[in-house]
Amino acid sequence: MHHALTDVSGIQVGHWTDEEGSTGCTVVLCPQGAVASVDVRGGAPASRETDLLDPTCTVQQVHAILLGGGSAFGLAAADGVMRWLEEHGYGFDTGVAKVPIAPAACLFDLALGNPHARPDAAAGYAACEAAADGPLPEGNVGAGTGATVGKLLGFAQATKGGVGNASTTMGDVVVAALAAVNAVGEVIDPASGEILAGVRDPAGEGFLSATGLLRRMGGGSFWDVADGRTHTTLVVVATNARLDKAGAKRVAMMAHDGIARVIRPSHHPFDGDIVFTLATGDVQADLGALGALAAEVVAEAIVRAVRAARSLHGVPAASDLAAGA
Repeated sequence: MHHALTDVSGIQVGHWTDEEGSTGCTVVLCPQGAVASVDVRGGAPASRETDLLDPTCTVQQVHAILLGGGSAFGLAAADGVMRWLEEHGYGFDTGVAKVPIAPAACLFDLALGNPHARPDAAAGYAACEAAADGPLPEGNVGAGTGATVGKLLGFAQATKGGVGNASTTMGDVVVAALAAVNAVGEVIDPASGEILAGVRDPAGEGFLSATGLLRRMGGGSFWDVADGRTHTTLVVVATNARLDKAGAKRVAMMAHDGIARVIRPSHHPFDGDIVFTLATGDVQADLGALGALAAEVVAEAIVRAVRAARSLHGVPAASDLAAGA
């Protein structure tokens, strides 16, 4: 076990990272096909091909999920994922051509580094080329390269976000998650309630409570007082259990509890919080137990993301702040 999304058989993950531009993308490959669904809770998602993941829609399986930076510009990276899949003979067989199914979602990272640096088709293709099924890097990689958290007082008081993974087992069942964490508020330790990364106190006294700040803002416009465009947490949950699309949808819905446990606030009107679910296997499992475990690994992946992050372009990481305390 690698404590990563790749602990689920049939899943490969690849990153394309541009640290100078502070952006990147992450591809989750399941080229042989995986049953998939999605639950979108944020009010401002940047996404592609999520409608077809509704249980009422015809296509049952996907071949990849792309997570990216670059806001809506970054959705172009999915073109490269589709090209890679087509070149390797993967896709939904229409009778005249195989059409790869590669849903995508992006977060807003344009405020860090170069706002004109965005993942494109070449970046998506490169992430596929880099995909592997072993241990995965975390922190400032792929879709988490330009991610930040704690922007309720503006970007100057933010802390670095990133990518994290987690997995767990239940008998022969594996449930895993990968999260790209770019929250407007704070990430907390679910055991202690301690703020791990968030809004840095301008006076240098640690972190400020996001809930307290929101209360003080009162009836003021969130958009006016904070960098309201600069957040979104993207998650992929994978399991080797047998699920249909309706079951995958339910797991995605329950997995959002993991976001709510460790990110305050979450599911905001100005964010694009999204959870995708992939089911690759044929192991029987209780649906409710799968959803409960999915919430646990999502919360753990988010915590790991901010703990693995490194300072970048003047935005400090939690690890560096703790070392300097």
